[in-house]
Amino acid sequence: MYSKEILDIDGSPMETLVFKPEGRGPFPGLMVAQHLPLAHTGLENDPFTIDVGEKLAAAGYASVTPFVFHWWPKDEDIEVKRDRFRDDNVVKDMNAAFDLMAGMDDVDEGRIGIIGHCWGGRLSWLGACHNPRYQAAVVLYGGRIKAGMGEGAPPPISLADRIPCPMLGIFGNDDQNPSPADVEDLAAALTRAGVAHTFHQYDGAGHGFQDFNNPERYREAQTKDSWEKVLAFLDSRLK
Repeated sequence: MYSKEILDIDGSPMETLVFKPEGRGPFPGLMVAQHLPLAHTGLENDPFTIDVGEKLAAAGYASVTPFVFHWWPKDEDIEVKRDRFRDDNVVKDMNAAFDLMAGMDDVDEGRIGIIGHCWGGRLSWLGACHNPRYQAAVVLYGGRIKAGMGEGAPPPISLADRIPCPMLGIFGNDDQNPSPADVEDLAAALTRAGVAHTFHQYDGAGHGFQDFNNPERYREAQTKDSWEKVLAFLDSRLK
């Protein structure tokens, strides 16, 4: 189960889902960056987002998931939201969600990481570049990391030297955004920046391969293995 908080971001209300494990805590925490299909449906209407929160709670993590497309009406065309997306706004969103979680009595503010799938994978990289308090970052097939969004926004890949924590990357070799060549570029940027990282790349899997809502993309075996690797990484950093 989860609760919902409304955060004010420059006068715009942002829905944020909060998941907690059973028990008293203090729990390690995770900022969960949302993926693109939620741009017009909202967080509570996406089974994958709910499953991620519940899966993390079962593993002992509190988590918050902010609805970062609150800057537009929910029924606005998804292409408009994607094309007019601004990195400076989403950094505000994610930092506000981080502060919400860090201020909870049953969350250990010194043990918080960030994780995201797809669009959220890009935001996980970006969020880590703009918050020095993260202790772990997980990027699952995040595309567009090599491109800034919004006028004058630098590409997140160029900010790798700001990432304050080790990173785990999960990718499919059949993906084209990011492609295997893009993944090589991401790894090279982290190496140059001195950021510890481990990338896992799966044959027979493309973009969004963990999303059980999409039968064409979903890959059961790769999903099981990659979730095991994600939780092992998070446990090593946050527990």
